[in-house]
Amino acid sequence: MSLDKLKLSKSLVTAMNDAGYISAKEIQAKTMSRIIGGQDIIAVGPEGCGKTTTYVLGVLMRLKYSTDEAPKVLILVPDQERVLAVIEEFRLLSKNRNLRIIGLYGTGGMDEVIQELLDGIDIVVATPTRARAVYLKLGLNLNRLQMLIVDDAEVIVKQGMQLPVCELARSAGKVQHLIFTTVVHDKLNLMIDQFMNFPTTLEVEDLGDSKAITHELLLYQVPNFKTKVNLLNLLLRDDEVFDKVVIFVNSRLTAQKLGKTLHSAKPGEVSVLKPLFFDEEGFDHIEDFKDTPEARVLVIANEGSANVDLSGIPFLFHFEVPEQKELFLSRVVKSDSEEIVAITFATDMELVDLRKIEQSLGAKIPVMDLPEDLVIDKVAKASTKIKTVKETVDAPKGGGAFHDKKESNTKDYNYGIGQKAKMTMKKKHG
Repeated sequence: MSLDKLKLSKSLVTAMNDAGYISAKEIQAKTMSRIIGGQDIIAVGPEGCGKTTTYVLGVLMRLKYSTDEAPKVLILVPDQERVLAVIEEFRLLSKNRNLRIIGLYGTGGMDEVIQELLDGIDIVVATPTRARAVYLKLGLNLNRLQMLIVDDAEVIVKQGMQLPVCELARSAGKVQHLIFTTVVHDKLNLMIDQFMNFPTTLEVEDLGDSKAITHELLLYQVPNFKTKVNLLNLLLRDDEVFDKVVIFVNSRLTAQKLGKTLHSAKPGEVSVLKPLFFDEEGFDHIEDFKDTPEARVLVIANEGSANVDLSGIPFLFHFEVPEQKELFLSRVVKSDSEEIVAITFATDMELVDLRKIEQSLGAKIPVMDLPEDLVIDKVAKASTKIKTVKETVDAPKGGGAFHDKKESNTKDYNYGIGQKAKMTMKKKHG
């Protein structure tokens, strides 16, 4: 899409061209008119889709020159690195303007930044905790604020900084709110609902042009760790289908914990690869697991497991989404004719890493319905949802674990995992 269709000022179009931006991104095409129009929005898109540039352009279009001392725009980001990156983007696209901008991050003394704020600032880019600290010292005046922007909102939630975000937002009063995030889930909605009413949610997907050839991939979205354990025990009851299974977790400590938590009807059914303690059921080499008939389930920590030979293992479970997407890709991208089903469990907090994996795969992983007899741990399950005005055209629904599915993902059947596995794989049992 041409930059001209964003209805930017001539100076901004020139600045964009000088910075190497030739055409508009999809997220800019969907959101720019709403941002300029003063609407509250939640913009959802993958990493690299142009979210930061989108709100920088929106701010530069809406911000009018004035000599007021109080800032007009407050942008909250997770860390110092993002603060500096956002400031750099503003400087790149506002070369012809005398823009007063400051970054707030870190800890320690704040007399110098408070004095700079008092001298007059247009835009504040800050981490939530630092902005709140300066505000409580009466150094950050929110009385003239026009726009409050939260970028990388899912990371802010993951780092537990919801409280300062909500306090600042409520203190700012009636302003335009812009939320930019990679995913939407219940915990994020709980934060947003504290200060936003009926925002418009706009979502874009950028899965790349190439699609990887993978084994059968399935995804279960669950609320918490305990529900993952319940789901795994429920699925593994079918020992006729799941006759040899490898389960990946992120740490050896979790492997030890999970190995003791999984149900086993027979001695030696569940074991750990390279267990932490000598008296645990386990193997030092995966080949020993393959050669032991009574060994059915092997739990492996991702730490140091990059070169594990998975040949001959028909079922892989990613009980936790790997912190390094390359590990996941190395296990699921097809390199031979062997048939494997790779099943992933993901909580809300893991959806960000999962989206990065899907970007690399070039496709969404199909989401399975949770079994009706699954016991869902309710302690960590959030039920409050934000009221949103969704787009009815071009804006797909969905995002979090317990949100509406897209029409393409809905179905009028509900195969169990065992039945689906039997249909997609030739089992030796017949």
